[in-house]
Amino acid sequence: MTARVFIDGAAGTTGLEIRERLAARTDIELLLLPENLRKNSVKRREALNGSDFVILCLPDDAAREAVALIENPEVRVIDASTAFRTGEGWTYGLPELEPSQPKAIAEARFVSNPGCWPTGFLALVRPLVRMGLVPHDWPLVYSGASGYSGGGKAMIAEFEDEKAKGHEKSAYRAYGLGMAHKHLPEMHKHARIATPPLFLPAVARTYRGMLSEVALPLHALPRKPSLTTIETTLREAYKDSPVVSVMPAEDISQVRIEENAGTDRLWIRVFGNAETGQARLMATYDNLGKGAGGAAVQNLNLMAGLDPTAGLVL
Repeated sequence: MTARVFIDGAAGTTGLEIRERLAARTDIELLLLPENLRKNSVKRREALNGSDFVILCLPDDAAREAVALIENPEVRVIDASTAFRTGEGWTYGLPELEPSQPKAIAEARFVSNPGCWPTGFLALVRPLVRMGLVPHDWPLVYSGASGYSGGGKAMIAEFEDEKAKGHEKSAYRAYGLGMAHKHLPEMHKHARIATPPLFLPAVARTYRGMLSEVALPLHALPRKPSLTTIETTLREAYKDSPVVSVMPAEDISQVRIEENAGTDRLWIRVFGNAETGQARLMATYDNLGKGAGGAAVQNLNLMAGLDPTAGLVL
């Protein structure tokens, strides 16, 4: 049976990415409103209630309003905003989070798509916390850089349109300096840690791509795990994942932010110094792929009982 899918917010950055992945598929019927009806409340309500699946690519408040408009109990929802990522009644849409997560997503009516930054953090630390190698109350530090498309149309204009207000000419900029980023509650809850990480985000002058990392002083951790133990634990956690892979770190002198740009995969590497007992865990992925549109399609596939990788670029 063909699944009918309505993307509310299909003209936005994430919506366009999802449309691109679904457009050529024969197992999906995309329900699209023409431009002149996109904001028509009657037609939009009809589309929201006449689909098998709705994917919301909207700001938080608009996503909440859209969910309130859905009266058909058969409609299942994937929300790409921040609105429901820690909410009751919503299943977190990171299939790799726990061994039971794919089944939970497949059976859920409401799924919250992860944020791009939490995706990397959780992929790096959740297996280590789960196995007790990193204590749940350890003061984790999480840093990295994202492509500027992660900021949506406004940030894209800042970097690309010289006439735009606040046009950005720098190659790299740090932000979230008040240590109160909107993704912190999501990372805190789903990593199952005592306090949110110290989060040090930045934006780089590249359209898409993401590089995020967590540093660990292995010698100071209670169990003093080795680099090999850390890598083996992560490799075991993702051994059956078609999307997340632990890659060899030997003979690599640099990692580029664009390494997995244009794909829906996520690669993890474990670097470090065995003598000093220091580790540097690194994830590379696409902020618009596994960090947004690709993740939504992966969740849709699971919910619809389809091949989890259908439509993905791996």
